[in-house]
Amino acid sequence: MTAAERIASPGLFFAKQFLRHPRMIGSAIPTSSIAIRALLDPVDWASARVVVEYGPGTGVFTRALLARLSPHARLIAIDTNPVFVNYLRDSLKDERLTCVEGSAADVGNILMDLGLEAADYIVSGLPFSTLPDGVGDEIMDATQRAIAPGGAFLVYQYSNFVLPYLKARFSRVDVDRVWRCIPPAQLFWARKEAAAVSVCGESLAAE
Repeated sequence: MTAAERIASPGLFFAKQFLRHPRMIGSAIPTSSIAIRALLDPVDWASARVVVEYGPGTGVFTRALLARLSPHARLIAIDTNPVFVNYLRDSLKDERLTCVEGSAADVGNILMDLGLEAADYIVSGLPFSTLPDGVGDEIMDATQRAIAPGGAFLVYQYSNFVLPYLKARFSRVDVDRVWRCIPPAQLFWARKEAAAVSVCGESLAAE
């Protein structure tokens, strides 16, 4: 399949990659636009400066993120599948987007290599329930460290498997479900506690 054919038929391309790597992709079809809006719309994207996406695939969420981000923001898309990384580089020409072949567990090093301190938001559709033993914990720990105080980890899944992982690492986790997509999507907003600031000798959480 040539680059032009991949770009012209993203759904077919995605399905073929799922058949080759079902445990790493998790679903044979890309996430629906309804679930994308439900997960992303509540966030103030105009204030986000650095956003990371795990497992961008053919870029369904990537395109939605770029449409919401400010002109000076950065979007770092990380995928272990080099085919998807090359696909995004071919199909999305946006100076704000950097596509990286690598593991989400290395997000801290990836940000550092790009000269970035932390991410305001990290968005993930990785299938945590099918990841190899220990990998989910590694990704969660690295994610918690990589998110700036006051930021959040936005997760879409097809089960509640990931919820205990999130509650163990984030100060607040909001949950919702989108029924109008196949299969129904579970949405999670895991928020990192804001940094404390000192006011007249007292330590207060920054709003």
